[in-house]
Amino acid sequence: MVTEKILIVDDEEDIRSLVKAYLKKEGYQVFEAANGEEALRHARKLDLTVIILDIMLPEKSGLEVLATLRQESDVYIIMLTAKTEEVDKLVGLNMGADDYLTKPFSPRELAARVNAAVRRLRNSDQSSDQPVYKYAHLRMDVSAHKVWLDNQLLNLTAIEFDLLRVLMAHPGQVMTREQLLEKVWGTEYFSDTRVVDVHIGHIRKKLGGKFIETVWGVGYRFEDERV
Repeated sequence: MVTEKILIVDDEEDIRSLVKAYLKKEGYQVFEAANGEEALRHARKLDLTVIILDIMLPEKSGLEVLATLRQESDVYIIMLTAKTEEVDKLVGLNMGADDYLTKPFSPRELAARVNAAVRRLRNSDQSSDQPVYKYAHLRMDVSAHKVWLDNQLLNLTAIEFDLLRVLMAHPGQVMTREQLLEKVWGTEYFSDTRVVDVHIGHIRKKLGGKFIETVWGVGYRFEDERV
């Protein structure tokens, strides 16, 4: 059985050691990086499943690393930040991170989020009979993990793809933010629902503002008639 590779990027050795111990107990192969350049070298060399990336790094910041990674890969990225202001919590998500945790955090919760991300990837890889969704000028091939709008291939992150897949699988049905968290991030996910709003916003931009409607106070609905 293939052991997933996880990279921990943090300049605090104590944090790296603690997280590494928890993840190794879960059966993962764990790598460490103390700065941004080292993180990029690992990311380019290894076939990583998840990167745990601290925002506050020496020399090259975590946000700079994130921007570079998103140009090169759709690897699942969990940002770590010591800041508590709302704008700081969401900045990483707006730059392409899949999730975030604010320090101090529970290593057990972080391990649960990594487990959920890995489980989602495994389920995606193991499903052999997966559908193709077609709505007007939008088409999704789930097995190929590709989406086309007006025959143009869209550049979606893994989380964006899964969110759109869930919505396309339930056309006309309102999906609450809690339902989307459970279906996409997993039942062990404990973050606030605003993470959904950020990623939905990214998807909307890539869809040209079509297809996804907001049902205020409830959630989102995929509406195939809005073309």
